[in-house]
Amino acid sequence: MTKDDIEKLLEEKHQTLFNWLESHDDENWVSGPEGKWTTGQQALHLLQSIKPLNAAMSMPKFLLKYKFGKANREVRNFDAIVKRYQERLGEVPEGATFGPSRDMKVPKLKEKAYILNRLQVENKKLQYKTQKWKDKDLDNYILPHPLMGKMPVREIVMWTAYHVEHHTKQLQEKY
Repeated sequence: MTKDDIEKLLEEKHQTLFNWLESHDDENWVSGPEGKWTTGQQALHLLQSIKPLNAAMSMPKFLLKYKFGKANREVRNFDAIVKRYQERLGEVPEGATFGPSRDMKVPKLKEKAYILNRLQVENKKLQYKTQKWKDKDLDNYILPHPLMGKMPVREIVMWTAYHVEHHTKQLQEKY
């Protein structure tokens, strides 16, 4: 997938989420189905997922290479990444979460505008950073993913677009 295609995909998936959230009842921001995340928790989780990626893509590349190594395989396409992610999700015990969202707080309604604004800003940052990186660097530098292991940066950026779609679908199914 080209950088332009990735940028468009990120924008499309985030815009679908934002459109849904705008038309969605605010009361579900802080309360949700039994045992499931609230809308606010879903949005906060997406924000917590994209921020470390942007931070990593701002680091000097020699540090990424030193910390995580270089890719030892070809970059997978979007469909293969989605398929692998769904397989890995299927192996996870019910209710398990990853990364900073393990003990997810329920964001207050007054935090909604801030969280959504930050998510929009982080999405734009990611699009910008993706365009600025050289294609060979997107394919050769790797970053760790809590569920999928080490992945080339291009794959993690594509996965980020799918991750937004995945959570948008969860929200649409719940409400």
